[in-house]
Amino acid sequence: MNDLIRLDEVSKVYRMGSEEVGALDGVSLTFAEGSFWAFMGPSGSGKSTLLNLLGCLDRPTSGRYLLEGRDVSEFDDDELSELRLRRLGFIFQSFNLIPQLSVRENIELPLFYLGWEEEESAARAAALAERVGLGHRLSHRPTELSGGQQQRVAIARALANDPAVILADEPTGNLDTATSKQIMELLVELNAGGKTILMVTHEREIAEFTKSRLHMRDGKVQGID
Repeated sequence: MNDLIRLDEVSKVYRMGSEEVGALDGVSLTFAEGSFWAFMGPSGSGKSTLLNLLGCLDRPTSGRYLLEGRDVSEFDDDELSELRLRRLGFIFQSFNLIPQLSVRENIELPLFYLGWEEEESAARAAALAERVGLGHRLSHRPTELSGGQQQRVAIARALANDPAVILADEPTGNLDTATSKQIMELLVELNAGGKTILMVTHEREIAEFTKSRLHMRDGKVQGID
């Protein structure tokens, strides 16, 4: 497998008043295309900071971040926004669906910003809804869906732009055990189809679905299994 992502001595320091707080400390990692990782560690270990940097939602204080061979740590805000829109997909613990929009419209949202034609966009959304088992719920609003169904919509939305990487932040955190298993089985299926998935979780049972586990503590990589 080819390396999709490379981090070289990446650090992140937050300034809080007159104090500096180190969130990442010289992290060097590679993530191969088609890999499936769980980021684990106690609160404050740096796992969420790492995911935010990989998702171009934040910038490293020092070090290099290469995505598909491009040093995105040097991108300006507009370039980062374009990269997020075209190459990254996001899944959040709280789903982050827009309650006023239907299932179809929520899935279509990235395509709207990419300038897709309405007919083409609707067809793509319908196909993705079918893929996650919600082809019969296209006209429903998020409030009419269960938590597991809402997360399936969020996964379909994350796939809309055919991203190079899916970044998932505690994707099962608001779900019961049975529904969590269903969501993880869907992510395993997507990974088997070639999608690269990087996921934060604090649950060992959830991490067991992934191929690789990254353990963090105090902003450093503690181990990989």
